[in-house]
Amino acid sequence: MRTYFVEGVVGVLIGLLLVCSSCSTKEKALRTGIQMPAQYQGHASITIDSTNQTNMPSVEKWKTFFTDSNLVRLIDSGLVNNFDVQIAYQRVMQTRAGVQFTKGIRMPNLGINLSAGQRRYGDYTIDGVGNYDTKFSPNLNDKQQLPNPIPDYYAGIYSSWEIDIWGRLKNKRRAALSRFLAGEQGRNLVITNLIAEISSTYYSLMVLDQELHIIEENIKLQESALAIVEAQKETGKSNELAIELLSAQVLNAKTLLLDVKQSIIKEENTLNFLLGRYPAPIVRSSFQASTEISKIPVTGIPSDMLANRPDIKAAEYELRAQRADLKAAKAAFYPSLTLNGNLGYQSFNAALLFESPASIAYNIAGGLMLPLINRRALKADLMLSKAAQQEAYLNYEKTIVKSFIEVYQLTQQLDNYKLMQELKSEQVKVLERSVSTSKDLFAYNRASYLEIITVQQNYLSSQIEFLDINYQRTLTHIHLYKALGGGWK
Repeated sequence: MRTYFVEGVVGVLIGLLLVCSSCSTKEKALRTGIQMPAQYQGHASITIDSTNQTNMPSVEKWKTFFTDSNLVRLIDSGLVNNFDVQIAYQRVMQTRAGVQFTKGIRMPNLGINLSAGQRRYGDYTIDGVGNYDTKFSPNLNDKQQLPNPIPDYYAGIYSSWEIDIWGRLKNKRRAALSRFLAGEQGRNLVITNLIAEISSTYYSLMVLDQELHIIEENIKLQESALAIVEAQKETGKSNELAIELLSAQVLNAKTLLLDVKQSIIKEENTLNFLLGRYPAPIVRSSFQASTEISKIPVTGIPSDMLANRPDIKAAEYELRAQRADLKAAKAAFYPSLTLNGNLGYQSFNAALLFESPASIAYNIAGGLMLPLINRRALKADLMLSKAAQQEAYLNYEKTIVKSFIEVYQLTQQLDNYKLMQELKSEQVKVLERSVSTSKDLFAYNRASYLEIITVQQNYLSSQIEFLDINYQRTLTHIHLYKALGGGWK
């Protein structure tokens, strides 16, 4: 009767297993509904041909993007010594540990078991009385007589194996691998941002150097005008008020000069920190408005190049990880099959431990477990996995849309800055001529000293504004480099 009952239980379990196996754990691929536009609309010069990418430069290789050799050397140093890059690398190592943990998760565990112990049973227990009676049994020889207390020695191997029927363990491994790849993309994003920060600070220093030179030249012009006014005062053609106003203008320019020098010190320290070193001189080139800092064209940027962005790739890998977590959470509702086994030598006499085959002992067991009641923890994990997957999907879509808008805006800014640069350049030339004209007119009493002051102030302001436009255009190039995925190779 008992045999029929056991067979019936086994039959029920096998039936449940077959029913669950008929349920497909494969889910449909997640349709994001995200379609990247083929071109940036709204400006004729920013039309994108996503099919013609043969002439596009590789922005992933930052050394082909920046043309300044001094900047390239600084970036090389920063990629090795920057603290954020080193921290990001250690974070990647942490995610790699998760991959190593799940690498053999679907394989059986195998280990060695060496143990020794001793037990004593009470005289008025079943085991104690039974062991005592064995001393009088004619079926046992001298080696089989049980001592009291009873030692227990074991030397062998053990193994346990959860058979991954529904892919739960496989999806856990996929999730860990995807998070590792997302961590690598996070490190690439840190590198891209670092390159952009170093280049921005470097060009800021170059602009400050040029601004310093402009102010020094203007101080010379102002001092020259002051000398003329002082000479005219001797002849009665000017007065003390003109000298005081021009002297104040010179003093203001010298104050501005010191402020620029202080800004240079600050930017140098910022750059040294990005390079992971203590304050040191920064070797840099001279800023030229006509110099192109990059080799990337403004027009013909394919939208497919956004796939180079580390943040988009990281969001994609995180989405894959969440999808794998959801599959693993669903598989937790199905039966799990576990096999356990032991094989070795066991004896209560150490001298007889390795006597074969008498001391050989083994144990094989299999278990099929199916959660039926009180599955709140599993349901909560499934609910959490669904919400996390939806969040990852929304973040993925948000990153793509944000990236596309960013590139679109930067490409338009480049065109605008180019037009502003041309207009401001003409203004500087006109004001440069007006400085010379005002001096000549003042020498013949055809212009007042107030006109000289006004002209010189306008000339200085226009030069600094022209320099700032050039710098903003340079920054836009750098931001476009980062927006297109940057360079981390």
